[in-house]
Amino acid sequence: MTVTLHFHGAAGTVTGSCYRVVHPGGQFLVDCGLFQGNKSVRDLNLKPTPFDPKAIDFLLLTHAHIDHAGLLPKLYLEGWRGPMWMTEPTAGLLEYLLPDSAGIQESEAERETRKRGRRGDEPARPLYSMADAEEALKHRRTCHYGEWIEPGPGVRARYWNAGHIIGSASIEVEVTNGEGKPVRLMFSGDIGPDEKVFYAEPDGPSGFDYILCESTYGGRERADYTLVQRREALRQEIDTALQRGGNLIIPTFAVERSQELLHDIGVLIRDGEIDPRLVVLDSPLASKVTGVYRKYAKMFEDTELSADELFNDERFRIIEAVEDSKALNAIKGGAIIMSASGMADAGRIKHHLRNNLIRANATVLFVGYQAPGTLGQIILSGAREVRIHGTLVPVRAAVRSMGNYSAHADHSELMDWIRARLPAHGALFLTHGEDEEREALRQALVASGRLGGDQVVMPQLDDYFELTIAGIQAARTPAARRVDLRQLPSDWHNAFSDFTIRLSRRLHELPDTDKLALMVQLQHRLSELGAEPSPPPLPTPVTPVETQAYDE
Repeated sequence: MTVTLHFHGAAGTVTGSCYRVVHPGGQFLVDCGLFQGNKSVRDLNLKPTPFDPKAIDFLLLTHAHIDHAGLLPKLYLEGWRGPMWMTEPTAGLLEYLLPDSAGIQESEAERETRKRGRRGDEPARPLYSMADAEEALKHRRTCHYGEWIEPGPGVRARYWNAGHIIGSASIEVEVTNGEGKPVRLMFSGDIGPDEKVFYAEPDGPSGFDYILCESTYGGRERADYTLVQRREALRQEIDTALQRGGNLIIPTFAVERSQELLHDIGVLIRDGEIDPRLVVLDSPLASKVTGVYRKYAKMFEDTELSADELFNDERFRIIEAVEDSKALNAIKGGAIIMSASGMADAGRIKHHLRNNLIRANATVLFVGYQAPGTLGQIILSGAREVRIHGTLVPVRAAVRSMGNYSAHADHSELMDWIRARLPAHGALFLTHGEDEEREALRQALVASGRLGGDQVVMPQLDDYFELTIAGIQAARTPAARRVDLRQLPSDWHNAFSDFTIRLSRRLHELPDTDKLALMVQLQHRLSELGAEPSPPPLPTPVTPVETQAYDE
């Protein structure tokens, strides 16, 4: 029997990381993440799990980010009770991340239930509940970097620092095949950049049969910078934003990004480089996560400011209570407000954006990757209006971005990581990236001469491969995919939202007489396409004089 590798997520997308390995001794998972992005991508979370969870022996988790761990409670909801292996800091983060995710699922279900109730429909059910998250937490098992573990028959694994977030790992795995020989695989997880305030650079051994490498920033380079240069760039953004007179809103992830930003802002305040009225981290989750960072501070590289020094400044506030979060709406300027999520797709950041985007003196600063279809990506793309909580919100605030806080390696850093792991005797699979980025990285790898074109593989969702030590024995595609692959980058929901916003804007710009003419044209066009029966004739437009007389 060969070893079979299944790609159940992060194949053609940057979220939903989930790989299943089937071997003579059983089967296991590496990661089981939540899908994030446009509605077609998010709907994958609601579809039936593409394998029997009860058949899984164990799971190896690269790190705690929700796009790698967010579907773990769903597995336990469906009856799985196997162990999950991870580093100690990852276990500490999950203590808060999984219940937080469950709370989001429950609150979104409540919101949807209220909508359905107005239509007389059945109530919505959450993807999973707080009880499912608590059940998942019971099954955590921890290991240390560089130490072999044997999580199941015929399998041993070793974790290596990935330099992405605290506790993140690349996982080296040896799986015994039907001939009793080990097939060696390396799962990159998410690779961090060379310059990080907290960690050493990613590491790991070389020489594998198969390597799976993320490709989030394939083909994209960030400007080379030192931590001092990054802090100076942040200073300039903050100074410009505060001079404009409004608030600075920063969508940020609760894990890592928030802590790095707090650290750098604290250094700038200490050195007299900036003078904000208030610095707020509005996130109950980020508050708890910061506690985990304090606990494992011994793992960090040297930092310029301790946590105790940082929070001694009276302008720093970490907000947990809903009432305190709402009170921030009264602050019209001078505040730096950071809140989750980093892609502005959920959480309290949506309220702060709704309250500040309409203000011409406000600034929104994005400090990380924005996946296609997310609210963050739509704002960053230059949209003049966005829909938040069902309401159209005009974008009058200045919109800025910085790439220097990304927790992902850029193109050159990915190439360096891959070179250090080679040779890959069988194949290199590029995962966790959009197709354009994956293709850019693939071309660069082939051009380097270290890998042949047939050795660099770009799997699609639910593809699977039969692996031997000598190479891929067979590549398979599923009989039916869970989603039309064309909907992954940008689906019809995004197009529909954009169309309705543009149509509404155009109608408001036109004179009254032309509004009716445009609607008649659109209705007739729909009839020609067979979308609906011919429309009844619209009333003859009245003249402004007749309108005035009617109003009187």
